[in-house]
Amino acid sequence: MAREQNGNIEYSKRRQLLVFLISSGLFPTLPSSGKTKVKNPYDEKRLLEQNKRVQRENNAPDDFPSFVREGFEVKVVASNNYIKSGSGLIYRDFEVGTGDFPKSGQQVTFHYIGYNESGRRIDSSYQQGSPAKIRMGTNALVPVTKRVDTGFEEGIKDMKPGGKRRIIIPPELGPPVGPSTFFSSKQFEVFDVELLGVKDCTRRTIAFYSDVVCD
Repeated sequence: MAREQNGNIEYSKRRQLLVFLISSGLFPTLPSSGKTKVKNPYDEKRLLEQNKRVQRENNAPDDFPSFVREGFEVKVVASNNYIKSGSGLIYRDFEVGTGDFPKSGQQVTFHYIGYNESGRRIDSSYQQGSPAKIRMGTNALVPVTKRVDTGFEEGIKDMKPGGKRRIIIPPELGPPVGPSTFFSSKQFEVFDVELLGVKDCTRRTIAFYSDVVCD
């Protein structure tokens, strides 16, 4: 009985000493994997300069946005000339154009250049020698991705013929990931778009054949 009491007393003393050391900061605690990583401004500046260097090597156009990527988190760094919409789409107008905005069901004809985050040119209708065409509001396929891209249509729906715009599309407004797209699900898309014209479209039916004609 006496031996058991002595053991309890010794355990109580050790426990009190441990509590004292922890509360006084004298006991080294193990790092917690659940802690939020504190961003270091120096690291962010280093990543920004690295992205700019790669963009220069890829001959990115003037005033091209920069992307600071840490894992799945991406920060877009752009000049004050860019506007951010409520959906997260970012754009800049170089020329406004004239005329009316395209409406749902109309066909838009445009030239485009598509870039990835490093400023590397992915595709261009200029190089292909002919402009691209899609119908608004019909979930049309964007030429560069061959997939439905809601951000691209949002970016051109308030452009006027003759207008030139740069569109920065966040991943949530871009195409689904897959083998037929140049962009990953976590990549931003950048498009330089020149809207050439807008046409009305009508559906015609001949016997059992039906199609849409735009003129």
